Amino acid sequence: MDVIAKENLTGVLLALVSSGFIGASFIIKKKGLKKAAATSGVRAGVGGYSYLSEPLWWFGMITMIVGEVANFVAYAFAPAVLVTPLGALSIIVSAILAHFLLNEKLHAQGVVGCVMCIAGSVVVVIHAPEEHPINSVLQLWNMATQPGFLFYVASVIVLVFILVFLYAPQYGNSNVLVFTGICSLMGSLSVMSVKALGTALKLTFEGKNQLLYSETWFFTFVVAICVITQMNYLNKALDTFNTAIVSPIYYVMFTSLTILASVIMFKDWADQNAGNVISEICGFIVVLSGTILLHTTKDFERSSSFKGGYASSINSGGYAPLSPTLATRLYNGSSEFTTHDEEDAMLADQISLQRQG
Repeated sequence: MDVIAKENLTGVLLALVSSGFIGASFIIKKKGLKKAAATSGVRAGVGGYSYLSEPLWWFGMITMIVGEVANFVAYAFAPAVLVTPLGALSIIVSAILAHFLLNEKLHAQGVVGCVMCIAGSVVVVIHAPEEHPINSVLQLWNMATQPGFLFYVASVIVLVFILVFLYAPQYGNSNVLVFTGICSLMGSLSVMSVKALGTALKLTFEGKNQLLYSETWFFTFVVAICVITQMNYLNKALDTFNTAIVSPIYYVMFTSLTILASVIMFKDWADQNAGNVISEICGFIVVLSGTILLHTTKDFERSSSFKGGYASSINSGGYAPLSPTLATRLYNGSSEFTTHDEEDAMLADQISLQRQG
């Protein structure tokens, strides 16, 4: 792509604004989660919903909604493979804000990792394919109902059910890939539906009413279901794990699955030469390498708002011990989960005694 078309440029600018708001919302929402858990004693990561009455969390949610609206509009102007990689900016925003506002230390290697994420995303953007013109939501429906994409949708649904009902109860609080995996899988479907819905609304505003088609409303329903699921498990991921870890992992998984879904549904690579496709893949590998560098050199602090709120008052300023790095946690499995359960139970007993006193 030698020259960015006017519509693509609009989409890129909206995507950048979106990433800034979404990156900031991670931090605002997490501060709200920690404040709510400190008040109620029940974290969102273990099923608490006290954050719904916390104004700071709602401010973070509004910030995220603004970012998502900008992102929604961006998909109506530019292809998903161009808009989605720009989400790397949210990693930079959230990591920097977490460093200053949440005391989640970001090492120099982590900064290099963030730069690699941006560099890789730029490579992907430069070699991204141009979007095929779409004139009707029925054209999008035909793309969504082709055998290849239906197989992808079925695979996502099966994987989500396995993660939600089999892995989340046991490993959700000890393995960062469970909650972020659910968010990313559902996110890839939501982007395809958002792309379809955004295009339908754009055509409607141009005088080609797409609201008369039932397919438009079906895409709207899918967007609602996917977004609700994403928000639920994103809250749990943010409340359970370090923000500087959740953000890049979520970005990599979400971006890779979204690009895969877009390639299957819109056949983005069909008209590209091998050089551009290889360049896009290499760009994504750079992004992946950057995130690996970021979270393997970052102290994997178990950022529990429940412990953060009460442990300081109980232990006179003490903090929960740092957890092992991500690579270690991924292989510890249920044993580490049991350890955290015991820690939570002991802390709950201490809180109970303190209240009785």
